[in-house]
Amino acid sequence: MDPMTLAFGMPGSWEWILILLVALLIFGRRLPDVARSVGKSIVEFKKGIRDVKDDIDDQTRIEPPRPAKLEDHSKTGAGSAPSNDAPTTSGPSATPP
Repeated sequence: MDPMTLAFGMPGSWEWILILLVALLIFGRRLPDVARSVGKSIVEFKKGIRDVKDDIDDQTRIEPPRPAKLEDHSKTGAGSAPSNDAPTTSGPSATPP
């Protein structure tokens, strides 16, 4: 016999039957409830993994650049001059020494 098979092999048919009998003795009537709880836990785990994956996908998605909007100058009027928002100073402090 191969030592790896003895140490790490899957249980055979008799071992599975023995495991099921021990599980029935330990859990008895609660075995369906335990199996249901394990199933719900697996579903919740998969849902959590999917949510994390979706969050990562949302954050790493590169959005295409939006086209620049052109300004509409028709509303400003024909006779209006552009305004100069720069402060003006007068007097001797206007010119540098």
